[in-house]
Amino acid sequence: MSATSPLRPVLPPDIRARKGGTPLVVLTAYSTPVARLVDPHCDVVLVGDSVGMVIHGLPSTLGVTMEMMILHGRAVVRGAARAMPVIDMPFGSYEESPVQAFRNASRLMAETGAPAVKLEGGLHMHDTIAFLTARGVPVMAHVGLTPQAVNTLGGYKVVGRDEEAAKVMADAGAVEAAGAFSVVLEKVPEGLAGRITEKLAIPTIGIGAGVHCDGQVLVVDDMLGLFTEFRPKFVKRYAELGRTADEAIATYAADVRARAFPAPEHAFPDAAPARK
Repeated sequence: MSATSPLRPVLPPDIRARKGGTPLVVLTAYSTPVARLVDPHCDVVLVGDSVGMVIHGLPSTLGVTMEMMILHGRAVVRGAARAMPVIDMPFGSYEESPVQAFRNASRLMAETGAPAVKLEGGLHMHDTIAFLTARGVPVMAHVGLTPQAVNTLGGYKVVGRDEEAAKVMADAGAVEAAGAFSVVLEKVPEGLAGRITEKLAIPTIGIGAGVHCDGQVLVVDDMLGLFTEFRPKFVKRYAELGRTADEAIATYAADVRARAFPAPEHAFPDAAPARK
């Protein structure tokens, strides 16, 4: 990519074109260092509103603000040279009307440099997604379990079993018809996720939706073992960095108390060493 080019190496049409191909790899990131770590390995880096729980200690995503998403979005865009950043629209920033949604989505894109946003909701978000995409805002949709509606849903439960399956299928079809370039399927039964993936012409990205989706996303702190407040069934731990960090911090504390740190090699002498 040219240093002066406004275009990123990966953009929404590239993600859409990956339908049925090599599975898309998506991880969250909330900071520049983590974005740099995931960037070489991922197709999309999601600045998720999960930042509220993972970084800010909130009990849910409902307290996340536009200012928080812009702050973390800027940090991730600085660190993602290849993978495409997508920024979650926080609760209350898009539900009121399509005009409200456009105002906030365009602000997220303009103030962070991210080329796309993600919002939750299916059939009832059709008009909003259509309004955004018609005005140059690429949208990644999100159906199934939608964490911002956790109080309405009655908890973080599987969505789409039995009579709910038809609704999730209709939601997925509605966001595709509205112009979304991809859709996240969260906590949807594996068979249903497979049928949705087969039906849609846009990529499905699963989180707790089984192996048949066109891609997968996890919260990076979950898969690295840094966030340990709870562990959803769909999370595979690829490392236990929280445990490693705890051991390292405990060793540091013991060294300080025993005056083993700093050692002479970590200190500066009174006189400068003689030049040879």
